[in-house]
Amino acid sequence: MEEARQFPYRLKSVRVSLPKRMKKIQEPSSKFVKVRCPKCKNEQIIFGKASTEVRCLVCDKVLAEPIGGKSKIKSRILEVLE
Repeated sequence: MEEARQFPYRLKSVRVSLPKRMKKIQEPSSKFVKVRCPKCKNEQIIFGKASTEVRCLVCDKVLAEPIGGKSKIKSRILEVLE
């Protein structure tokens, strides 16, 4: 009881938070991709995680199909844009 009288208040756990400027900003895992159509050689920018079929704007050939969360790209990838 003697110790309880010396420290009548309860110790709380202190939660330290970083200032806004020091917090880590999470980067997105999705990217835009520049592809070339194998049929008509048209270059087009598509989303790497498209939820619908992506077709060529010129010849209407399927460039990418959705599979789970990502896209299966059926054409040549020229560049990955960030």
